[in-house]
Amino acid sequence: MRLRSGVFASSCLLVEALGVALFLRGFFPVPVRSLPRREARGDPPAEPAPPGPGMVSNWTKIPPPLFKKVVIVLIDALRDDFMFGSKGKQFMPYTTQVVEKGTSYSFIAEAKPPTVTMPRIKALMTGSIPGFIDVIVNLNSPALLDDNLIWQAKTAGKRIIFYGDDTWVKLFPKHFVEYDGTTSFFVSDFTEVDDNVTRHLDKVLKREDWDLLILHYLGLDHIGHMTGPNSPLVGPKLREMDNILKKIHISLLSKEEASLPNLLVVCGDHGMSETGSHGGSSEGEVHTPLLFISSAFEKRSGPVTQPELVQQTDLASTLAVGLGLPISRNSVGNLILPVVGGKTMREQLRFVHLNGFQLSRLLQENTPAYEKDPGYEHFKIAEKSHGNWIKLYLEGNNSEILLNLGKKVLKQYLEALKTLSSSLSKQVAQYDVYSMMVGTVIIMEE
Repeated sequence: MRLRSGVFASSCLLVEALGVALFLRGFFPVPVRSLPRREARGDPPAEPAPPGPGMVSNWTKIPPPLFKKVVIVLIDALRDDFMFGSKGKQFMPYTTQVVEKGTSYSFIAEAKPPTVTMPRIKALMTGSIPGFIDVIVNLNSPALLDDNLIWQAKTAGKRIIFYGDDTWVKLFPKHFVEYDGTTSFFVSDFTEVDDNVTRHLDKVLKREDWDLLILHYLGLDHIGHMTGPNSPLVGPKLREMDNILKKIHISLLSKEEASLPNLLVVCGDHGMSETGSHGGSSEGEVHTPLLFISSAFEKRSGPVTQPELVQQTDLASTLAVGLGLPISRNSVGNLILPVVGGKTMREQLRFVHLNGFQLSRLLQENTPAYEKDPGYEHFKIAEKSHGNWIKLYLEGNNSEILLNLGKKVLKQYLEALKTLSSSLSKQVAQYDVYSMMVGTVIIMEE
């Protein structure tokens, strides 16, 4: 009798476990994935072939870097209104001046939920959209094995230095030539957690033995958790960050060479709600500033306009182009065109073609009927127009026709990139409702 009861109880547990497994399978969609990282450094596509016999483009390599040194300053929980709103004008005067009158491009980057640090770092560096399963993993971040900007940079021989939130050290072990990680769990610490990052600045900015410097400041996030976004402590912390950005910017300008400019990127991983928390999808949590500062850009003039909305995943592909690296295979992001807008038309078309090729390949590997996808169709049309442009270019045509066709092709590519990215992003959010319902029925029946 006891044996039968034991078998029955075990069977019930197994069925219950099956129900839970089915529900979780439906709730956590299968991510969009490409080839393993070790296979992700294949040859890049050549420029589209011009029509007609005997004409071949000789540009078959990844374009060279656009910037010599790149500094990324990530200010944890930096809401867009902290930089572009009244608080920014009051407490970040140097940054505000650079945004309004300097050589910069400013955007509002939209982060997808869950708005917690580790998934957002993944999104920034891979260009992919992490799911809610990453909230659990956020507590003990394992090494990131997906193709990503940090791995591509290290593989290309770039020397990377990191100071700040030790989540980066866990995600990218053995990738940094030098690092100093700070823990994010002492939320009552507003000061020392940032001082431990800033104390390295004076020395590292004078050195020439690095190509990419990443700083992740946690103090603002801690203030938000403890006292909220309207706390009197927010202003002084923003002023501290403003002085740090001023120091870095001036240092980068003073060390520039005529051949290749430097780039300073300022961003947040997520924002914060009106109570100072994050993890959800309120506007304060998902909207963060994204600022590119470089002497390569034209000085801003005219009236101040509202920054354009981009996706947080767009940073990975934009920085890959800026550093002369392949775009991460799993990225669903689009190149932020103004960052490369000062380059020649041929270079700009090369950049967006590489991005479109990468997105269309990712679509092919994840969608059986990819040829019917509007984004793929638009990309093929743009690619054909690009080939016609190459033909005119190689023939030495410098007329208005070449310029106008180039602008038309660029517009076609941008439309294709937007549609491809949207198609891929929707796949990540497609919950398997059938599996969730069956799983729920099994659990309820038991």
